[in-house]
Amino acid sequence: MTKSKVYMISSICLLINGAILVQGCVVSGHPAAEARWGTSSGSTALEQVVDQPGPIEVESVASATWHVPLEGMLNLEHPTAKAAGLKSSDQPIVIYFHALRHPTRGLFIVDTGVEHALASDPEHAAVRGVVGKLAHIDTVHTNIDLKTWLAKQPQPLAGVFLTHLHLDHIMGMPDVPHGTPVFSGPGETRSHGFLNLFTRPITDRAFEGQDTIAEWQFQPDPQQRFHGVLDVFGDGSLWALHVPGHTPGSTAYLARTPKGPVLMVGDACHTSWGWEHDVEPGTFSKDVKQGAESLGELEDLVKRHPGIEVRLGHQPRGQQIVAAR
Repeated sequence: MTKSKVYMISSICLLINGAILVQGCVVSGHPAAEARWGTSSGSTALEQVVDQPGPIEVESVASATWHVPLEGMLNLEHPTAKAAGLKSSDQPIVIYFHALRHPTRGLFIVDTGVEHALASDPEHAAVRGVVGKLAHIDTVHTNIDLKTWLAKQPQPLAGVFLTHLHLDHIMGMPDVPHGTPVFSGPGETRSHGFLNLFTRPITDRAFEGQDTIAEWQFQPDPQQRFHGVLDVFGDGSLWALHVPGHTPGSTAYLARTPKGPVLMVGDACHTSWGWEHDVEPGTFSKDVKQGAESLGELEDLVKRHPGIEVRLGHQPRGQQIVAAR
């Protein structure tokens, strides 16, 4: 074989391997398309109605508990974190999902908790194998899985709103009835990262059999207080806020309830300490600097409207950091 043929074959192999690597580095191969729901709006329209009682009932469900590294949830390089002497340590967290009951649109959930198989049949759960072992998935303690919770509800699930596609927010997806609309922020499935080579099979298993993921079509906020604002149902009762940084499509949701507004920030802020001290998430984030900007936008919204109840990504308000041992 001539040198030119060897070079040509080697080049083709490199191109093929490169294409596989690029494809493998995206979050998921599950199909995504533009969401047909949601009316593009702005922060002024949101803030004109946010303090008015609304029709949605919100129930936050502590699906499971786990322990994860503090440096993932908090930027330990932040001057405030350094001044507080925070060090690397494992911290207890809650894996939540939030149930939204709209009087005419039905039952929805924000994020998914954990699936039934995680405790009952772990060898066939979406999160398994080497990645599951490295993540110490066997230490997840299930309080109530999504399948069990859904079976107790008097109405079917009408849709799933994801804050983002990290594993601890989609672990309950296998329990979502097939055909249920699923929504996420823009670019979530196509975000690139080396770790996706290992987590993508889990993500794809979690979404197996589900319909195409519908991605919110955010437009720039005319008031430039957020990257984007959507009126989800078109009646001002539920708002999606684009808060990129933790992931490119990270989305917070604000529901107007009879008792006042409830803001589900997702992993724009994991911890109570981070919220109270204005410290953004750390190594779990795609873009820490952008995450700090998004956290600031959410905190400013709550300062302008102190009646908003904040529900954090993985801790109840007031929970303290466990000191490193």
